[in-house]
Order: sequence, then structure tokens, then C-alpha cells
Amino acid sequence: MAAYGLYTHIAANKTRSTVLLASLFLLVYVIVYAGALIIEVLNNGDATFNYYLRAALFDVIRTLPWSTGAAILWIVIAYFFHQKMIDAVTGSDGVTRKEQPRLYNLLENLCISRGITMPKLKVMESDALNAFSTGMNDKQYSITVTTGLLNLLNDAELESVLGHELTHIRNGDVRMMVIAVIIAGVISFFAELVFRLWFYTGFGGSSRSDRRSGGGAGLAILIAVGLLVIAYVLSFVIRLALSRQREYLADAGSVELTQNPDAMISALRKIEGRGELPGATSAVMELCVDNPREGFGELFDTHPTVENRVAALVKYAGGHDPGPISLPTEQTQADDETDTPPQSGPWSAADDGQDSAAPAPSEGPAPTGQSGPWGPHGT
Repeated sequence: MAAYGLYTHIAANKTRSTVLLASLFLLVYVIVYAGALIIEVLNNGDATFNYYLRAALFDVIRTLPWSTGAAILWIVIAYFFHQKMIDAVTGSDGVTRKEQPRLYNLLENLCISRGITMPKLKVMESDALNAFSTGMNDKQYSITVTTGLLNLLNDAELESVLGHELTHIRNGDVRMMVIAVIIAGVISFFAELVFRLWFYTGFGGSSRSDRRSGGGAGLAILIAVGLLVIAYVLSFVIRLALSRQREYLADAGSVELTQNPDAMISALRKIEGRGELPGATSAVMELCVDNPREGFGELFDTHPTVENRVAALVKYAGGHDPGPISLPTEQTQADDETDTPPQSGPWSAADDGQDSAAPAPSEGPAPTGQSGPWGPHGT
């Protein structure tokens, strides 16, 4: 279905995201099937290839309640504790109006203007310029900003960043991304479990069983490993597909909230390349306004480039691009490096521009012998 306008794009993106999320959950069973293939080879090393395929499928169906229950239990645990885990990784602390009146008032005004439940506010001590939102429901939603962002963005730019994160919450992006990260964690866990099972238990005996089964065991192992790799790569690609389009929509949503496309553009220009959060996992960086960590070219980047996002705001929201922005702290450092006077010493010129180490020119004939860096050598 073609999408026209911001809200139909949001609705279409939600439908597409639901399909992608369901596909991500199905990858859990692909991992389980790969594990079942390896277990069947270990337990029945002299069977045929067709037997392994059928037996593994039967094992998946038989253990379906257990594998589904384990995945759901993982999601439930993360549902209640993911915020604490993120806070522990980033060192974020909740703040009140008294502690951060400027930040609090900007977010409150945005929420009041649209009748939105105000999320919690958190601040992370970091010179990086970034922000992210987390949570699974109205009681959990929170927006975290860095102290670097607070110090270097003006009110209009900071309001635009808050509007960006608030749009992620309004559109259900935060809940979707948190669930996607959790399911991807389940896939990674099962994939690592299966690999360990293969390497530490069955890798050494697979060749012997393969000879007895006429090559069936080796082929089954090969398929299992292929499924593990495919599932792991697809889980990452699906997360990228969930993330990229949402950033464009969140930028547009921020402009719709603030009616100020230029502020969103200048905020992105200031954040550009300065958002690396020290110690943050890749899952946390995927939730941020900008993720400076690059993939293979742009193929595996979790966010569109700032250039593309700014170009979209200029084209569709009528904003003006000032180009890359140099921050005051960076300009001061550059000036300090430029204005540093040359140090006087045995290897450099004196302050008056004369070479103090050079001997006075002699009035007589030059002495005979070879000349060197320390003066003439007599014969």
C-alpha cells in the first residue's frame, strides 16, 4: 500500500515493522532446528541425511512449547529489567525539574502541547552529543540526554532532539526496537549455545559418523552451520530495517511538534560524528539520535547518514542546511594550537627570530677541514 503524508507513512511503517518483528521471532525456531540437526547427528551418527532432516523437524515440533516458553521468559525478564541494565551500562540518572529546569520545561511544554504523557528524564555524564529513549509502556518510557548535549545545544536545538525522541515513543518505535534487541539477544544466545555444543561435544566425532552414514552426517552439519550463520545475519539486517526508516520519521515528527526544521537540522549538524557513548553496547547505540559507529560502507549502518537526513528535512520540511558546524570547544582547541609560540631551545630559534645557537660569522678566512653540524673540523 502506498503511503502519502507523514501519518500514513507512520502507519505503513508500523505494519512493515510488525512483519519484520514476526520474522525475527521465527529465526529463533531456525536456530532451534539447526541445534536439533546437530544433536541428531551426535546421537545417530550412522543415519541417512533424510532421517536427520525429518528427525530434527520432529524435535522442533516436540519441543515447541519449551523453546517458545524460553524465548517468552527472556522477553518478560527484559521487559521489567532492560531499563536498569541500560542505566547500569550508561551510568544515567533520573533528574527532576529542580535539578534540570531547562530540560524539564522544554519536554513538559512539548508533551502538554500534544496531550502526551510525559516520560521520565535521565542525564548521562558524557561529553558526547547524543540522546536516546527507552521503555515498553507509559510507566517505563524515559528520555536520556548527555551532559555534552545540554551544554552545546541551544534551547531550540535541544527541544528538537527531545521532539525526535518523543516521536519515537509516540510511534511505538522504542517498544519495537527494545523487543527487537531482546529477540536478537535470544538468537545470539541460542546460536552460541549450538556452536559450543558442536565444537565441544561433536566436532571431533562427526567425520567418523559421516563415513558410516555415507556423507549424510556431514551434510546435515553443514546445513546446520549454514542456518546458524543465516539466522544471525538476518537478525542483524532486520534490526537495521527496523531502525533506518524510523529516524527519518522521527526527524519529521520533531519538526511537526516544534514547527522548526532549522533547529532539527542544526542539532543534527552539531551531533554529527560526536555521539559515541563510551562503554555503550551496540544495542544502546541503535537507540540513539545518531550512531557514529559505521558498518560495511553504509550497508550495515544502523542510522541513515546525517547528510541524508538533513537533505530530507531541506526537501520536505523547507529547512536550511548550514553545513558542518564547528563547535566552540573545537574552535578554541584549534586556536590554541595555532597561537602556541615556538619554544626556544638548543634546537630551535630564539624569541627574537635569530638563531641563538649559530656562531657569529668570522671575519678571517675559513679554517681548513671538513664542515659539520657542530662546526668546522680542523686537520
